[in-house]
Amino acid sequence: MGAGARYRLVFVDRLLATLIHLRHGVTHDVLACWFGVDRSTVTRAIGEVRPLLAHRGCTVAPGIRLRTLAEVIEHLGATGRTAIIDATEIRVRRPAKGTPERDRYVSGKSRQNAAKILVLTDTDGHLLFSGAVRPGSCPDITQARDAGLVDLLSRRAGLVILADAGYQGLAAQTGGQVITPAHRKFKKNAPPWWEEMFTQRRKDHSSRRIRVEHGIAHLKNWRTLARHHGRRELLDDTVQAIAGLASLRPAAQPLSTASR
Repeated sequence: MGAGARYRLVFVDRLLATLIHLRHGVTHDVLACWFGVDRSTVTRAIGEVRPLLAHRGCTVAPGIRLRTLAEVIEHLGATGRTAIIDATEIRVRRPAKGTPERDRYVSGKSRQNAAKILVLTDTDGHLLFSGAVRPGSCPDITQARDAGLVDLLSRRAGLVILADAGYQGLAAQTGGQVITPAHRKFKKNAPPWWEEMFTQRRKDHSSRRIRVEHGIAHLKNWRTLARHHGRRELLDDTVQAIAGLASLRPAAQPLSTASR
């Protein structure tokens, strides 16, 4: 504190510039014109404010913020709530030629250069965690294991986490705490009654975990995550900062079914 060049933007203006950049994807050059400063001043301001926003964590209640996956698991164990887990891809710039592990960012799903982020929400679609950034070629289940989910669940029994088919296999490793869609028992010549039951079970599971898709949509409403044009090593801070801001959004309320 007190060293270096003096700030030409007060803290409120630095915060405002960072929020505009994250929300609308406005470039540093345009922000510099708006605030009447040099581009490097805006770059410095965003580089200082973004980690502060990332450190805030996701707000789940007044005075309660979750910053890490371990804190999320502890919160779920204390409240007895069900969580929903999923992964989503964000397009990024292709690493330069000659960069080690350049091809790891090529997603086998979207056939594009992407990074994958892990997202956890509650059953209302309220964001609990977003981060654990991995290259796009990383499988969903590997990302969850690398983030330490299996170890965390082994220390906290009784939790329920809903997941899609990309996480099949975690149920056996977590004692059934991770619930995935039902497996197809018959590959062919299945009885009609079993096929109908199988379809209904998968539909019910999909209906329960749809809220995590809403949480991901709230993240990608922020222009910076629609397609990340910045440095890949800054994506983790960007994701966590936006998740913390998006978690302030009220959870979706169920539609009223009361008839007149």
